[in-house]
Amino acid sequence: MKTNVQNILKNYPEGSKENLIPILQDIQQDDGYLSKDAVVEVGKHINMPTSKIFGVATFYNQFRFIPLGKYHIQVCRGTACHVLGSATVIEEIEKNIGVKSGLTTRDGLFSLEVVYCIGACGLAPVISINGTFHTKVTGKSIKEILDHYRNLEKTENIESL
Repeated sequence: MKTNVQNILKNYPEGSKENLIPILQDIQQDDGYLSKDAVVEVGKHINMPTSKIFGVATFYNQFRFIPLGKYHIQVCRGTACHVLGSATVIEEIEKNIGVKSGLTTRDGLFSLEVVYCIGACGLAPVISINGTFHTKVTGKSIKEILDHYRNLEKTENIESL
């Protein structure tokens, strides 16, 4: 990871604070999140305290500070999804994977994020897992969907033996 950050920082002049957001975006694009170590490296590079960098990064909801799961679940909470039961969908996912929105399971298999519009209102409620859309989901269908991804993981592990 440190090598990735160092390579990214080579693209930006040292001490150039106006590049903070693009630097953080590039790091997150590569690593999937902003680690404490990455923020420290950025601070050294642009001569800015890490507390200020965290302050800027936490202001924008685009930045994450924990790694995403192998299967990143996004649950739409737009108006159509809300009206058609996305709150129940979120509750069922949280119950099934054992973490709240914004977190990643201990095994790193799933992460959960609430988003405010996926843009598939006619198919509500909608979830996306690594960009694959699951439409008209219900509390009951969540278990089947998540079991599908768990089975994919088992198959991959067996094939790698």
